[in-house]
Amino acid sequence: MTGFWNGRRVLVTGAGGFIPSHLVETLVHAGAQVRAFVRYNSRGDPGLLSQLPPDIFARLELIAGDLRDLPAVKTAMQGVSHVFHLGALIAIPYSYVHPAEVVETNVIGTLNILLAGRETGVERIIHTSTSEVYGTALRVPIGEDHPLQGQSPYSASKIGADKLAESFYRSFDLPVVTLRPFNTYGPRQSARAVIPTIITQALTQPAIRLGNLEARRDLTFVSDTVDGFLRVAETPGVEGETFNLGTGREVSVGELAREIIALTGKPVEIVVDSARFRPEKSEVQRLLSDNSLARQRLGWQPVVSLTEGLSRTIEWVAANLHRYRPDQYTV
Repeated sequence: MTGFWNGRRVLVTGAGGFIPSHLVETLVHAGAQVRAFVRYNSRGDPGLLSQLPPDIFARLELIAGDLRDLPAVKTAMQGVSHVFHLGALIAIPYSYVHPAEVVETNVIGTLNILLAGRETGVERIIHTSTSEVYGTALRVPIGEDHPLQGQSPYSASKIGADKLAESFYRSFDLPVVTLRPFNTYGPRQSARAVIPTIITQALTQPAIRLGNLEARRDLTFVSDTVDGFLRVAETPGVEGETFNLGTGREVSVGELAREIIALTGKPVEIVVDSARFRPEKSEVQRLLSDNSLARQRLGWQPVVSLTEGLSRTIEWVAANLHRYRPDQYTV
């Protein structure tokens, strides 16, 4: 890693989440002065940042607030050179039940980041999108020019946020870059995601209960995703562009479950649970990335294989089972 980040003051929104907590840890190791924006709660709970090594956590500047509060966002962005905007409500099933909250957080929250960016004069905003904005693949592999399809309130909110970021670059020359990670996994991820759901059940239950086994995903280990964030922030001349971060390989949920069962060595069966299916027209059946633009422009490529990444994740989950409730379906 270069000395690019040494002494730089940066902001990470949604810092208590899965990918952001790994990004925060990596930035601190790289010498950055990290301001971590977390959603306020009365417990003073910083989310997954509490799981960072104490020496890393002690070096953070924590700011609690809400992305929907423009003055709070402006305050958080004062004096930073780079903003990594990862704050969002990301659970798709939750978006079916509470679409207004998801839209307010993801769209208005992003608008506030962009508005504050114009006032504070940051060097670059890295806006986080998602492969969910593509919906079920109309063609594969999926390039950044693939049509955007709002197949859930969550994906629609992220499309709106992406288009706001695009508009602020085109209208005001705001230095914003958009990253679209495909399904990221690894240590610390909640059971809201499919891989921890499978692993926790495989380790503790006689059967793994899943919904759609045929859906296919492009799975990226979290350290590779974090490397993509750093590269897009460091690379000159990429303002206004959008980059996919995916491996270019796909696996079905059923195949994934069988591989995890083999790696855990547990004799469990797979049971299809109708309660875990998404609405038919909302389910994204296939995601497979074309990552050639990130390879060419950022020099990025994934280096952790699926088997290696799953093994690392299984080891972490096994040591942290007390953090999960495998018998309950998490939305």
